[in-house]
Amino acid sequence: MQVIKTKLPGVLIIEPRIFNDTRGYFFETYEMQRYQQHGIPAVFLQDNLSCSVKNVIRGLHYQLEHPQGKLVSVALGTVLDVIVDIRTGSPTFGESVSIELSDMNHKQVYVPPGYAHGYCAMTENVVFLYKCTDYYYPKSEYGIAWNDPDLAIQWPVSQPILSGKDTVFPNLKDVPLLQLPRFVE
Repeated sequence: MQVIKTKLPGVLIIEPRIFNDTRGYFFETYEMQRYQQHGIPAVFLQDNLSCSVKNVIRGLHYQLEHPQGKLVSVALGTVLDVIVDIRTGSPTFGESVSIELSDMNHKQVYVPPGYAHGYCAMTENVVFLYKCTDYYYPKSEYGIAWNDPDLAIQWPVSQPILSGKDTVFPNLKDVPLLQLPRFVE
């Protein structure tokens, strides 16, 4: 597998080694020791699967009291995956990384705790998988507006399908500092 660092510290793109033959393909989606060697936690407590239709944006979400690191991938379809550094005091605060993940490129992304995360479904059907380093606690979930003009994220859709909660999240500059994670060196 190849691990690629991004401009956001700790955010890693993983390109697994794919074994193709006439039957199809095979690859390891997670192998604890190998991933741990690259700084990805050895323990994930929860696995999630999300299905979305084209033009759905989920996010930008983050957890404060129970922060989750996430290892994300796509089993079906294509998404634009977006990670934003929202850690107060971080040298990359407000910067983002966007990566296309699909069932064809098999890429994964590790999103450490302290970052906001979201994605846009770019194909008719998307099956999105993610492993989490902590359990989901609804009262610990917060969010940033998907269309925050200061973030200038280039989403592939201008009129997305959103959940009710995703329509009311504030812009990053309007979030009280106590509701943002802190950068720790």
